Amino acid sequence: MTGDQVVMLTAFNTEYQAVRRRLVDLRAEHERGTRFEVGNLRGTQCRVALGLTGKGNHAAGILAERAIRRYSPLVVLFVGVAGALWDATELGDVVVGTHVYAYHGGTSEGDVLKARPRVWELDHGVAQIAAHVARDVEWAGTPTPTGHAPRVHFGPIAAGEVVHNSLVSYEARLLRDGYNDALAVEMEGAGVAQAGHLGGSPVVVVRGISDRADGTKTSDADRDWQPKAAANAAAFAARLAEQLITERERSVSDDVTMGHASAIAHNTSSGTVGIQAAHVANSNVWMGATLPSAAPADLAIELAALREQLARERSTGALDEPTYHAARVELDHADEALMEAGTQEGRSRFVLALKKLSGLTADLNGLASNIAGLITTANELT
Repeated sequence: MTGDQVVMLTAFNTEYQAVRRRLVDLRAEHERGTRFEVGNLRGTQCRVALGLTGKGNHAAGILAERAIRRYSPLVVLFVGVAGALWDATELGDVVVGTHVYAYHGGTSEGDVLKARPRVWELDHGVAQIAAHVARDVEWAGTPTPTGHAPRVHFGPIAAGEVVHNSLVSYEARLLRDGYNDALAVEMEGAGVAQAGHLGGSPVVVVRGISDRADGTKTSDADRDWQPKAAANAAAFAARLAEQLITERERSVSDDVTMGHASAIAHNTSSGTVGIQAAHVANSNVWMGATLPSAAPADLAIELAALREQLARERSTGALDEPTYHAARVELDHADEALMEAGTQEGRSRFVLALKKLSGLTADLNGLASNIAGLITTANELT
């Protein structure tokens, strides 16, 4: 089900259990020693691969890349808890990261630190669906301390390397002075965002607020609020994943219905069928009661065509040498994966190589469009 499932990652067991309770029909899978549990969101056909990364951006990034390589997911959701940076968010509320700041980057010169942060922005299409879920879709959540239903906030999330629990520390001043639009602070989002950027999968960081990161965080309070905040984040993430899968299925259905990818005619008798249209371009017409499914041989032909197109773009100067050679490497990886296209792992590797190729050639509209079509075809391969 490559492309029709999502990956959900968490840092520690309280968060993991909050997501796991929403899954059924679980089975364990392993990727180089990393254990994933794959199942369906309860009451849906939405497939989820769930993994535990441990704390910290580095560990989260490595395991996120491993998950992306194995599953080529529609989206990666990092689900967990965070500390609030402003009073606008209550305990139990959910923050969806519109941006992720790696705020600890910098250079030390004299007695000052000059910031060199990195920033990753939430995919626009995913952001639109997340806003729809927050606005129009019911999702179950634990009430806040004031007794109100938890709210969903959209804004930047700061991801650093330390547990933040102070208003007067150096890190507190750094966030206040340089990142004062951040709503929450945590320790994994930057690593996962970087893995998604490199692997071609959108990343959504969904955090439940479990403390205020202001010196009031205690072990007793964590035991009370971390499970509640994690449950709220898991509830929203589950509904978001369901909506993302639904939207993708609708999009694929619309493409077929409107002839975006192909013009399709059915002939269930032995008679002649005429097709009348103003024009038919870049389309295929199939006659018969059923549609053919994609085969590895078909994909190999398409890959060969991409190689020729890539060479043409290079010869015209539209593609520089380093990018051309990097693109050729990804095509080689796709060729290798195609030999195992009958397996889920093979299909995942094939799609992942194409996504990386797409990122390298995003400025070349014709080539990028052909790669996107091939990814769609590969995702539908059975």
